[in-house]
Amino acid sequence: MPASPPPSPIELALAEARAAAARGEVPVGAVVTAPDGSVLGQAGNRVEADRDPSAHAEILALRQAARRRDSPRLPDCTLTVTLEPCPMCAQAASFFRVKRVCFGAYDPKGGGVEHGARIFAAPSCHHAPEVIGGLREAECGALLRDFFGLLRRN
Repeated sequence: MPASPPPSPIELALAEARAAAARGEVPVGAVVTAPDGSVLGQAGNRVEADRDPSAHAEILALRQAARRRDSPRLPDCTLTVTLEPCPMCAQAASFFRVKRVCFGAYDPKGGGVEHGARIFAAPSCHHAPEVIGGLREAECGALLRDFFGLLRRN
């Protein structure tokens, strides 16, 4: 029987998002991959657990990848996240110099890439990665809607 292919970065990010939701965190997951597809960093939101408003999945995964690479820059790496990065996380992706940012659900209210501040389009942005949005958008969006729907009912 042939071995099944390894999970894709968005599948890994979704798993991190589901784990975050199970911990009571906003269900966002992020994965940083090298050009060969190896995972350098992955995390789900830990804002509540760490009591740290900067403990977004993207920031945690980027930090982990930078430590693994022993470098503050990740110029050949891809950041994959389940939700359009907020302005803070978009700016971090720029500072880490990632090659590409891929995300699932769009965030018209709090996004910082395609919506809101549009960090990568700002004249002050020193590095604008390639952006691919809408990966498994319906699934990523449903995870967030379900999480917040449960909060509203309680």
